[in-house]
Amino acid sequence: MRQIVLILMVIVAAVLSGCSGNGAEQLFDTAKLEELQNNREHATKLYQEIIQKYPESDYAKRAKERLSALGITDKRK
Repeated sequence: MRQIVLILMVIVAAVLSGCSGNGAEQLFDTAKLEELQNNREHATKLYQEIIQKYPESDYAKRAKERLSALGITDKRK
């Protein structure tokens, strides 16, 4: 029984550690990929999500720059 509990704890720890990545970075990378695939609409939504969820991050600044380069103005200034 102890082994099963220990195994479950290891599995839960592994799953949780995989979820602790940098969300802003992941969103930014996905948005850049969407740009490369000429999917401006989705890229724009992702950049706006970064600005909303991570307003103090370096990625928010970069997202604003990308929106500006795409000709999109941030209406929440």
